[in-house]
Amino acid sequence: MADAARTDPARGGARTARVLIAADKFKGSLTAVEVAEHVTAGLRRVVPDVGVTAVPVADGGDGTVAAALAAGFTRHEARVTGPTGAPVTAAFALRGDGTAVVEMAEASGLQHLPAGVFAPLTAGTYGTGELLLAALDAGAASIVLGVGGSATTDGGAGMLTALGARFLDAGGEPLAPGGGLLRELATADLSGLDPRLARTHVVLASDVDNPLTGPTGAAAVYGPQKGASAADVAALDAALAHFAAVLGSAVGPKAATYAAAPGAGAAGGIGYGALVGLGAEFRPGIEVLLDVLGFAPALARATLVITGEGSLDRQTLHGKAPAGVAAAARAAGVEVVAVCGRLTLPPEALDAAGIRRAYALTDLEPDPARCMAEAGPLLERAAERLARDFLV
Repeated sequence: MADAARTDPARGGARTARVLIAADKFKGSLTAVEVAEHVTAGLRRVVPDVGVTAVPVADGGDGTVAAALAAGFTRHEARVTGPTGAPVTAAFALRGDGTAVVEMAEASGLQHLPAGVFAPLTAGTYGTGELLLAALDAGAASIVLGVGGSATTDGGAGMLTALGARFLDAGGEPLAPGGGLLRELATADLSGLDPRLARTHVVLASDVDNPLTGPTGAAAVYGPQKGASAADVAALDAALAHFAAVLGSAVGPKAATYAAAPGAGAAGGIGYGALVGLGAEFRPGIEVLLDVLGFAPALARATLVITGEGSLDRQTLHGKAPAGVAAAARAAGVEVVAVCGRLTLPPEALDAAGIRRAYALTDLEPDPARCMAEAGPLLERAAERLARDFLV
């Protein structure tokens, strides 16, 4: 088909292709960097001299720091409090211009829970606040806070506590961690927040736009993924509503306004804490990351974009990385194809998203377990097919 080939006068009229690989991780199998490496290997088996640029991407969830590091940021580590109180080592990324990328899952994510053991009522985000402090200490002037993959539903109370806020019960004692105990909150004081935050631009980067509470809120939609029973969900939703009400006495009407705002319910409500306490600006995660990672200059040089993630499904169309990449590429007039572990979207949905064709690993290996175990070699075979269809 040679759709991506263009005439290069400097090479005597030979048609050339410049491929931009901007894919997310295949969760449980490959990092975004590894996806780009395997796709490149497959393409070059068919077209050895194809020009390839890789910009691994993420949508704000787990893998966001890794994408920033692949784009040239410097890795920093801090010892912080994990979601259940045990110390964990968390990383953030920092660029020379003072831009930091902080991933809350690094400090407060599900990966820090013992296998199969959830703590829906008591897991907290204190470590995320500590990680933000570490970024400020390292010289961050602007912070992208990527949220997703959290083990928590505490409305960001733990994060704000680490940053200097005070949340007290009726006896004047600090609240214990976790969303469940927010029901005991009597007074909130944000006046002690680290003063550096007032001059730091914080962007809340998320792939979801849920409000804090209600049927589409943090507890109802995401609580069950964190081990919350139906009773836990009801308790957490009520506790978060109480949290917002008490904050109203501390910060005024904006507490209620932010509770209903898009992104407030992200990552167990840490979005709310960022909006009301840090003055964060909410933006779709993939949109933010494309800006930060230098996607636009790479896109300007590309004749074909390859995006993808582990599962191309209905969720992909609602703020996930491939949809954001495809939208940006379509606006620039550059054709997009995708690779994925499994595909559940019909051709018309792919077309509407701006994706010309998708190559699923399950087409090559239908057994899901083997598909995940052999994702790298299978992805190279899929990339060979893609190259024959679009680059030859």
